[in-house]
Amino acid sequence: MAYHALDTNTVIDYVRTRPALSDIFAPDVKLTAREVGDGNLNLVFLVENADDPTNSVVLKQALPYLRVVGESWPLTKERVRYETQALRKYNEVAPGLVPEVYDYNEEMSTLVMEFLRSHEIMRKPLVERKRFPKFADHISTFLVNSLFFSSDLYLSGVEKKQLEATFTNEHLRKLQEDFVYTNPFKESEENNWNPLLDDLVQETRSNAELKIALAEAKHHYTTHAEALIHADLHTGSIMVNEEDTRVIDPEFAFFGPMSYDIAAVLQNLVLNLLSHYAHTPDKTERASYQKYLRATIRDIWTKFAEKFDATWAANNKGEAVPNDYWDFSGGEQAFAQYRRRYISRLLRETALHGGAKFLRRMMGIVSVWDISSIEDPELRAIAERAAIRIGTRWALERNDFFSIDDLLAVVQEETDGIDI
Repeated sequence: MAYHALDTNTVIDYVRTRPALSDIFAPDVKLTAREVGDGNLNLVFLVENADDPTNSVVLKQALPYLRVVGESWPLTKERVRYETQALRKYNEVAPGLVPEVYDYNEEMSTLVMEFLRSHEIMRKPLVERKRFPKFADHISTFLVNSLFFSSDLYLSGVEKKQLEATFTNEHLRKLQEDFVYTNPFKESEENNWNPLLDDLVQETRSNAELKIALAEAKHHYTTHAEALIHADLHTGSIMVNEEDTRVIDPEFAFFGPMSYDIAAVLQNLVLNLLSHYAHTPDKTERASYQKYLRATIRDIWTKFAEKFDATWAANNKGEAVPNDYWDFSGGEQAFAQYRRRYISRLLRETALHGGAKFLRRMMGIVSVWDISSIEDPELRAIAERAAIRIGTRWALERNDFFSIDDLLAVVQEETDGIDI
């Protein structure tokens, strides 16, 4: 079957042709389909049994261009393969934290997977001030398992390099390199920002020390193949309910710095915190929810650090620092100290990449819905200016950060004067 873009009619016929889906949909059931995608890259369909909506799947198809821009920006369809590979790997190392994969078709660039009916994309319920008591535990487990078990800390050198070779993902990597680390900080036609930020955007682009830090961040992103990273792990790529968390959309997956994924999660939660200066007019309610978000950020990092250390100590099977390397008097204590230093480095790198991501969301091609949904440009500018100040400080002051409270202190200091 030659590649062609599906629609709500043709996707039903297509699903019936896939042998892997014959156990999901009986041949005589009536199927319905609707397009549910709101992302920047792909078509996404919900296909379900008309008589039993619980009998359903999600089908994702890559378009040969960047959807948010249009056909003028060609893009490889191979990203669906990387997403499928990543989901299968995540199901192996972090079972229950991603959707199950049912089918993949390289020729049609389609992926069919579990429909998470009882979940919702995390971004909007955060704007609605919903609370997810198990999220910090779940997402920290996902981060630990997905990063550690794909790294040299666990895999042999040969195993790691063989796995890495299947995740080159050069086109979407280039997209991130341009849109996160380069284009927002220079003249580029796709950049977009609130006109009320003109002065701050120009100031940011002219800040020599910041530009050096961002160049260092880009170099780190492009050269540090530490582990298989999701590379787009914002709250729009996480589905939740009060009991469960699932990570979706790993089409950008490649081997990169562990800190990039951690930064994406924490930075998105801070952006949501800032958005409530507009979304939550009641000061008491706003302060309560912002306190919850700060506690969630602290819990995610604290749980990540504890779990990563424990997982490494119990599973030091890789060739980076094998167990017999520490076979000397005092070696156990030295290994523990090495792990602490490693995790402390991850925190500082998280601040660096998080800083870049704050800034790019405020002056690049795509903001986040938490912020862009604020209709009043004056109110939006309050959140955006705070984000730029926080991002700048995270990047520039990263070497002074030794705990998650240091990062949160910057957030607190840059929001203390906001009184709406």
